[in-house]
Amino acid sequence: MADQSLTARRNTRGLSALAVVLSLLLIALPGCGKSGDAVGNADSAGASPKDESPKTQTVEIKGYTFEMELALDDDSRLQGLSDRKEIAEDGGMLFVFPSPRRAAFVMRRCYVPIDLIYLDDEGYIDTIHRMEVIEPIGGPRWQNPHRGYPSAGEVLFVLEFAGGTLDKLDLRRGQKIELPYAELQSMAQ
Repeated sequence: MADQSLTARRNTRGLSALAVVLSLLLIALPGCGKSGDAVGNADSAGASPKDESPKTQTVEIKGYTFEMELALDDDSRLQGLSDRKEIAEDGGMLFVFPSPRRAAFVMRRCYVPIDLIYLDDEGYIDTIHRMEVIEPIGGPRWQNPHRGYPSAGEVLFVLEFAGGTLDKLDLRRGQKIELPYAELQSMAQ
């Protein structure tokens, strides 16, 4: 009887340890694009096949046109542009939150520099960041970076572009970027 009790306790401890390991793996998944998707792939916005909402949004800023992938739900916002080996010069990602919040993005599993613009609920620029690749690629800091790039205030939208895009756009905090904000917000989950 004592042997059965000891075996049961060992099995319970083994299952508990396995549950802890699986929980830690799930927490470590978030990132800065779906793994392996190329920029411009309609499936990378994370929408289900039944969802008839657009997968991209055309964004015009100072005479430049970008076709931005939409990140409308938690999974696509969490994945972002992680695992991308390149971002098209006229591409990027537009993140839409369901309600205003302070936000901070990180360069998790990102192979290329990314320019970031936080926008408030009316489309005014809250904060601009130039995010650099974390070296060494593949190291522990690359998987779980400590440095975040925060918004100054509450934001509803975030634009991510290929690194160097901000140099040609010459944008400043407080400038407005025109987008169909109400329509985008109505799609956010």
